[in-house]
Amino acid sequence: MQTLTRPSLASFIGEVGGVGVRAACLALSRDPNAKLTILLFPPGAERPAFVVKVPTSDVAARSVEREAARLTDLAGLAGLAGHAGRCLGAASETVPRVVAHLEHLGRPVLVTTALPGRSMLADYHSWRHTARRRSVAADFAAAGAWLSAFHRSTMNGTCRTVDEVAETISVRFRGRAGVAEDAACADGLRRRLAGFPVPACVVHGDFWPGNLLVRDGAVSGVIDWELASLDGPASKDLARFVIAYSLYLDRHTRPGRRVPGHPGLRAGPWGSGVEYVMNGTGWYPALARAFLRAGLERLGMPGCCWRDVLLAELAAIAAEADHAEFAWNHLLLLRRLRDRR
Repeated sequence: MQTLTRPSLASFIGEVGGVGVRAACLALSRDPNAKLTILLFPPGAERPAFVVKVPTSDVAARSVEREAARLTDLAGLAGLAGHAGRCLGAASETVPRVVAHLEHLGRPVLVTTALPGRSMLADYHSWRHTARRRSVAADFAAAGAWLSAFHRSTMNGTCRTVDEVAETISVRFRGRAGVAEDAACADGLRRRLAGFPVPACVVHGDFWPGNLLVRDGAVSGVIDWELASLDGPASKDLARFVIAYSLYLDRHTRPGRRVPGHPGLRAGPWGSGVEYVMNGTGWYPALARAFLRAGLERLGMPGCCWRDVLLAELAAIAAEADHAEFAWNHLLLLRRLRDRR
């Protein structure tokens, strides 16, 4: 890796508070792009002022550099005369700003502003949160309202609803049984949705509860922009949110048992919550489908396409996810749902 000549992490910490600065280290994942995330509290401050991302591998270093580039792009949309006539407007307050590019042990370190709010994921995993229709509906409403405003601010023409991922799936999972049929399914979804272009806008790319901060019932911050695109299909983040929110509904339930609050769902194979959305009955599938239908119709697309949009996003995750097992599980889930259509 090329030698960096940026200021060191230690020197930055010294500048923002020296020995009086407090730090909180967030959980470190085991993904190939794992990063150490540190919150910095200036002396006397109750809220963090900065978020520091320190990569633990060369793969993670490239991820940090990608996020820095995407946030720099978004900063160009934050002014009154944004790129291609677009402007983030009020949404700019919910996007981190790059504060500094640093170096630690020869790898790049990114420092951004800290945003207010509590992680939606923390509430998600709190006692019986996902068992209550009211609390789940509030999460969907907050996510939908933010996406709606963000889409309006960043629209720039139209684009295909689904990118070509069939070849990527074929190459990534070459030699495994059934992959040819999976790739054909992904290509069929792309062709079916080709007649329904959607607005091209800024797409977050990993829009799930773990990346949303909430305050007073509204999204106050959206973090982790490394997978963002300036001109992607607006439908992508809608589908990603539903998939991610549904994946963990049975996380705290023993296999085979009914999931509290969801009589039609039993804890079972990986992705049972997404199958529940696609084929189940009850208030949660109805809520998730309504979220997708309303979002697609707002984008000028028939709401009845929600199933294909959801399946296409499963294929996209299988093609794009860094974690190999996570990607394979999405492909197996696509296969199960495809066979039940």
